[in-house]
Amino acid sequence: MELLRLYDFLPSGNGYKIRLLLTQLGMPFERVEVNILKRETRTPEFLSKNPNGRIPVLEIEPEKYLAESNAILVYLSEGTEFLPYDRFLRAQVLQWLFFEQYSHQPFIARSRFWISILGKAKEYSEAIEEKREPGYTALNLMEKHLTSHTFLVGERYTIADIGLFAYTHVADEGGFDLTKFPAIKAWIERVKAQPRYISIKDTQE
Repeated sequence: MELLRLYDFLPSGNGYKIRLLLTQLGMPFERVEVNILKRETRTPEFLSKNPNGRIPVLEIEPEKYLAESNAILVYLSEGTEFLPYDRFLRAQVLQWLFFEQYSHQPFIARSRFWISILGKAKEYSEAIEEKREPGYTALNLMEKHLTSHTFLVGERYTIADIGLFAYTHVADEGGFDLTKFPAIKAWIERVKAQPRYISIKDTQE
């Protein structure tokens, strides 16, 4: 089997999702840093891998690429304990992954990018404020669910948890106060207690 190659930007929650799952699956991979702040995803070379010009991109075999973090999660978890076999539970996993992309990440991840990665909180203050309410709406929905559930789907750790954990556990870096969400905070600790857990700052190199 060819060694998987992950084109990644270390601070990215989307890239972290893939690093975390690969590590927990025990799958060796090569990580290639692509600095989005230097527009390295806009080069002809990178665009030949992902015309959408975004990381992460997983090179499954030479010249065979897969983009979109949650699609990569599904691909890698197929046939493993991280993706339920049951049809309804699988659909619930996808439901949470779609929620993450549409109702969660655009607000929480974007705020973190402006504040903690670009370091331009003042410059983007108005846009950050606009993200606040919908971001807290997403967190409140998760809090309500996790108040009565150990994990997001089927009372077991799945890629739904990985997908939502990536940006939720660093939401404070985007100005969101997680102390208001005890169920989320307890869930974050359960995720961190999973075997082969790595932090978002760990390259595993």
